[in-house]
Amino acid sequence: MKISKYLMIALSGLFMASCSEDFDDWANPQSNPQEDAIVIPGFTATAVDAINLAGAEASVATFTLSESALPEGFELKNARLSMVPSDNENATPVIVPAELDGMTSTASLQSLVEQTYGKRPVTRTFNATVIVNAIKNGQAVYINAGTIAVNIIPEAPFIASAYYLIGDVVGGWTAAEMVKFNHSDLDVYEDPVFTVTFSTTGDNKYFKIIPQDCIDAGNPWAIENAPNGVVGVEIDGDDALSGHLLTTTSKGEGAKAAKIAKAGDYILKINMMDYTYEIKAVASEYYMVGNVPGWTAEAAKTALFYPQSAKVFSYTTKFEGARNLKIWGKDDLGTWANAYGCAVDGDNSVSNSLVNSNAGAIVCPEEGFYTITLDFSAMTYTWTKLDNQAPVEYNVIGIIGSGIGGWGDNDDVIMTQVTSHNWYAANVNVVDGAVKFRVDHSWTTNWGDGGNIADQYYGKGVSGGSDISIQTGVYDVYFNDITGEYAFVKH
Repeated sequence: MKISKYLMIALSGLFMASCSEDFDDWANPQSNPQEDAIVIPGFTATAVDAINLAGAEASVATFTLSESALPEGFELKNARLSMVPSDNENATPVIVPAELDGMTSTASLQSLVEQTYGKRPVTRTFNATVIVNAIKNGQAVYINAGTIAVNIIPEAPFIASAYYLIGDVVGGWTAAEMVKFNHSDLDVYEDPVFTVTFSTTGDNKYFKIIPQDCIDAGNPWAIENAPNGVVGVEIDGDDALSGHLLTTTSKGEGAKAAKIAKAGDYILKINMMDYTYEIKAVASEYYMVGNVPGWTAEAAKTALFYPQSAKVFSYTTKFEGARNLKIWGKDDLGTWANAYGCAVDGDNSVSNSLVNSNAGAIVCPEEGFYTITLDFSAMTYTWTKLDNQAPVEYNVIGIIGSGIGGWGDNDDVIMTQVTSHNWYAANVNVVDGAVKFRVDHSWTTNWGDGGNIADQYYGKGVSGGSDISIQTGVYDVYFNDITGEYAFVKH
C-alpha cells in the first residue's frame, strides 16, 4: 500500500525536525514517546489473547503488526509498549521494550503486574500504546500503531485465604481438632507466610495442612491431588525441620504427612509463595533490638523480654524517640532474616500480628511508659500504656545474697540500667544459695518472691518479698524495678 502525499509530507517534516537529534535518543525514549508520533492509516497493532505468564517462555506475544502499510524505503525498528493500567489512565506510562513481531519479555510483564497490582494470579488489563521507529537514511520518527488492551495473568502459585494444622500434633485428624494458622491483614500474595504455634505431648506426632478451600467444600479432606487441596510432604513420616510442601507427590499420590519427632512447643512457618516450611522450637528467651536498647546484637542481649509463660513475654520501659523495635529469639541474635516484627514497617497499631518473614519494625503508639507483650501462641503483639507515667527513679540497684558472696553492706553486685527502669548484670558467678534485689545498698527497698531458679528461671519480685533460691553457675541477670520482674539466664 502506497502512502498518501499528506503522510509523505508529515514524515518528511518530522525527519527534517529530527536531523539534529542523536539516533540513540530516538531509539530509547524515556517517557511519552507517543507525543510526536504520527498515525498511518492501516498501520495498526492488533492485540493477542490473554497472556498467562505461568510456565511461559522467556518472551511472549503481546501484539501483531503488519508492515504492509509502511511506505516504500522505510524500515521499522525499536518497538515498545507504553503501558498504563486500564483502571488508572492517569498513571505514569511504563515503557516495555518489544520486538517487531510483538514478542515481549516475560520478566518485564511479570514485574509490571507485580508492581501495579501484586502477585495474585488473576487477569490484569493494561492499555498499551504500540510505538515503533520508522527509519530512513539513518534518521527515525515515531509511528503510533494504536492502543490495544493487553490482558496479563501473572505467574504465582495457588495460595488459599487461610490454612489449618491437622493431625495428632494437635490432638486428632478431624475438623474440630484443627488449629488455624495466623496471618497478617495483608493480601496472601503480598504476605504469603502463615504461622501456627502448637504443643505436642508425645514423640512422633504427624500432621498435614488443610487449605480454606477444603473447609469451604465441607470437610478437611474434600480436595486432594489438586493445587487447592490438602498440603503435605513427599515422604510419609518426614521429620525434617524444614523442606518443601506439595499437594501431589512425584508419584501422583496425595500429599503425605510430616512428623514432629520430639515432644515440645513449636512454631510452624509456611511460605506458600515458594511452598516451603520451617519448624522451630518456641524459644525460652527473646530479646529486643531497636531504638531503645540499640540496633546491635550486643545491645539486644541486654534487653530480655520477661517471660509470663512458656509462650508469652513482655517488656516494660519508656519508649521515646523513634520508638521502633524488632525481636530476636535466643538462637537468632544478630540474624535479621529471622527477626520478628510486623507485616508493615513502622506499624504503630496498639495490637497486630507478629511476623517472621521480611518483618518490619514495630513502633510504640506514642512516647511514654508502655508494656509490649508478645504472644507466640496467637502470634500477636500488644501495647499497654502504664497508668503511672512517672515511676520512682533509682540510682543504684544491686543483687545481694549468699549466692553471690554474702548479705553485707558491700556485697551487692551492682547492675547497669540499660533502658529506663531495666537493669542488667552480665556473667554473674553464683553458688548455691539465695539472692534478692535492693536499692542503694540498703534494705529500705528490696524485692524477692521466694522462687527457685531451678524450677523456673524467671519470676516477679514484690517489695520485701522472700529470698530467691539459686544454684551454682554463671548467669546474665535482668530486673525491672517497675514490675519487679526478674530473670536469671544461665550460660
